[in-house]
Parts: sequence; structure tokens; C-alpha cells
Amino acid sequence: MSKRPIGSKLAMVALMAAALGGGVFVMRTLTPSGAEPPGAESPDTKNSAAEGPALIAQGQGVYRQHCASCHGRNLEGEPNWRRRKANGKLPAPPHDASGHTWHHSDKLLFRIVKRGTAAIAPAGYKTDMPGYAGVLTDREIRAVLAFIKSRWPSDIQRRQAAMSRK
Repeated sequence: MSKRPIGSKLAMVALMAAALGGGVFVMRTLTPSGAEPPGAESPDTKNSAAEGPALIAQGQGVYRQHCASCHGRNLEGEPNWRRRKANGKLPAPPHDASGHTWHHSDKLLFRIVKRGTAAIAPAGYKTDMPGYAGVLTDREIRAVLAFIKSRWPSDIQRRQAAMSRK
């Protein structure tokens, strides 16, 4: 177990908390142990892995229809995605290996897509990332995440999968 001071641990959480909507702090939704609160949505990753290529193909279509207009056709995100726009919002981050999407567990990514960045952000956080509950089914959300993950290099896929198992 690491003997880092609590401030260092919180700083690490804050750095890694930027997800899909960027610059978001997850601390509001995490319990002291770092686990998701009871009742949080969870992707059915067992079925996702078994469906493989079909799920990825479905996800590519869902991504192009619902995500590419902001996050880029090739997952490249908007330019200068780490700098706030004049309206105070962060541009859409990339979902390729250059971004931070892979720094987050499947559970957190699923929740952000389903409920929107505002569901995990502090009150008053400005974001353009909507929730897709009522627009996408859980399977479509799993599919789009499977598509995004399929585009990452294998070492990043392994690191993100290990994080998702914790």
C-alpha cells in the first residue's frame, strides 16, 4: 500500500478525473474507498467481450451518429481540448490514445455517456456533454465504448481493462 499523503492521492484522482467532458472531478460521486456509490450504472462487460466484432461494428455506427460531431470522426476531439472556451466549457476531448478516456474505468465511462458529465461533476460545472439515457440503449452505450476501445493500442487497452477490473 502506498504511503503517499492524502493530498497527493487526491491530486492524482483530480488529474485522472477528466473524462469525456474533460476537466471533471469525480470526487463528488466517489465514496471514501474510491468505489462507485450504490446503485450506479454498470456496463455488462461480460456480454460485451463475447459479442466482439458485432458490438464494435454497431458502436462505430452509434459513434458516427451521436459522438463524431463533437469528438471527431477519427476520435481526435476538438482542437485545444484542454483549454476552456470563452463560454467556460471545455472542448470535446479526443477518445483516441492521445486523450484521457482510457484513464477511466468502464463503469465511469458508461455512467458519463448515460447520464452526462454533469452527473459526475460538481454542482454548476458547465459542459456540452449530454446524457444519452432515453436516446441510446445500454447495449448501444456498451457498443460505442467497445468501438472507442477497439481503436486504442493494445497496451492501452490492457491498462484500461485492468483499471476496469478493480
